[in-house]
Amino acid sequence: MRAGVHGIGAVLLTKLLQNEGGRNGVSVKCAAGHTATFVDYRSKEIITVVGAVEFRRAYYYCEQCGQGILPQDAALDLAGTSFSPGVRRLMGRVGGKESFNEGRRDLEELAGIKVQTKAVERVAEGIGTELEILGGRERQQAIAAQNVISLKSIAKLYVSFDGTGVPVIKRETAGRRGKSATGEAHTREVKLGCVFTQTEVDKEGHPVRDEASTSYVGAIETAPAFGWRIYGEAERRGLRRAAQVIIIGDGAPWVWGLAAEHFPGAIEIVDLYHAREHLTHLGHLVYGVGSARARQWTTARLAQLDEGEVESLLVSLRRLRPTTAQTQEAVRQAIGYFDGNRERMRYAKFRSQQLFAGSGVIEAGCKTIVGYRLKQSGMRWSLRGANAIIALRCAQLSGRWEEFWEMRAAG
Repeated sequence: MRAGVHGIGAVLLTKLLQNEGGRNGVSVKCAAGHTATFVDYRSKEIITVVGAVEFRRAYYYCEQCGQGILPQDAALDLAGTSFSPGVRRLMGRVGGKESFNEGRRDLEELAGIKVQTKAVERVAEGIGTELEILGGRERQQAIAAQNVISLKSIAKLYVSFDGTGVPVIKRETAGRRGKSATGEAHTREVKLGCVFTQTEVDKEGHPVRDEASTSYVGAIETAPAFGWRIYGEAERRGLRRAAQVIIIGDGAPWVWGLAAEHFPGAIEIVDLYHAREHLTHLGHLVYGVGSARARQWTTARLAQLDEGEVESLLVSLRRLRPTTAQTQEAVRQAIGYFDGNRERMRYAKFRSQQLFAGSGVIEAGCKTIVGYRLKQSGMRWSLRGANAIIALRCAQLSGRWEEFWEMRAAG
């Protein structure tokens, strides 16, 4: 039944396209403003959501440029491609959600559209590249205060960012040291950021993230470049209209370096769960995994941490007497970590202000945007391909997929 309906649709679409033809008189203007003269009609086959369609369109030639022009291709968004906008949209959708081969199979099984795996890859990455270009343009406009989502004031605007590794092809790690036994690098770090808002709290006074308020940005790039990326997104989301700006991170130095540069005066919070993991790991290392002494020590230290009593916690850490070089170094690093982030760990104070103190949103983003799509078994990415798919998935997970196609259709 589906094949029959598609067949009828293909016949009707063919007739419609043939009637259009795209001829605009004996001449048209080329991109350079020269006169291009009508030559004849050229045939083209395209894959549409109702199947393969062949039609003729007017062909013009510019003597000065030495190039041909097909106005109908540009009007129908078919320049340089044999896939209709509708099919490309579907290819981008599946290419952003699953492996390209799985996407190809789903297109055939669910929509009756038969394409090659490589075509899904090329189209999905092409759309991702378009999204990255659009995102860059939006960030520049937002930074210049020319483009914001709304004019409403924002009670609390959160910015959170993190890094996660992605497997890449060998040429993308040339000259880089890795964590493997051989010192060879196999991954590159994706820096991912999110922006969301909070207006209310629940009955127990816990903060509640505003529905559908989370947007994501990310790429494999340097920290300075990513700093402008996440700052631009925060500006687009209304940074200048926020009563409070809160930065949540895992304690990595690059995170707080970007926070100081782009969000001065913001409330800075080290993710509580990362801080707790540091103490749990240290207790196991010093007293032994699963030992009663480790549990007792860790429970007491976590209580200090949860109350934001960092000074008391530091006293407890300095009282430790590690017996091996490894544990001595771990204790030294822990003291530096908690001492350097003490003002970012006033968790009792943050709770009294009804603020989020965990980075669960960005942690989930790292899994859903990067992990589930770019870190599957056997995958190896080029930087260009990975960044295109990251842009694609950020748009989809930020609820901006429909918006992108509307903007694209509007030119």
